[in-house]
Amino acid sequence: MGKHSRPGPPNQPSRAVPRADSGDPLAAYHKRRRPPLDLYRRHRPLHGGGGHLRPDEPRALEEWNGFSYEPAGTAANLADAVRWVNEQTSDGESAA
Repeated sequence: MGKHSRPGPPNQPSRAVPRADSGDPLAAYHKRRRPPLDLYRRHRPLHGGGGHLRPDEPRALEEWNGFSYEPAGTAANLADAVRWVNEQTSDGESAA
């Protein structure tokens, strides 16, 4: 296994970033506007550390605005933060 090889079968493209539509003239623009790993909402602990540690502490909620993540509020604990992150995906909305 080489220094720059990725895990998985060598005959399949990476699944980390969706493929761009070759027929769309603005595909390169849309690709740059996508958030990292297509996460439109995320949460971070207010006092640093891993997101899975100290589940009873408050979390900062962040939402992708097309260029960067911006603060969207706070959650009282990890369960509320995860519920907020999953709220958008269950509604079937798209931020693009």
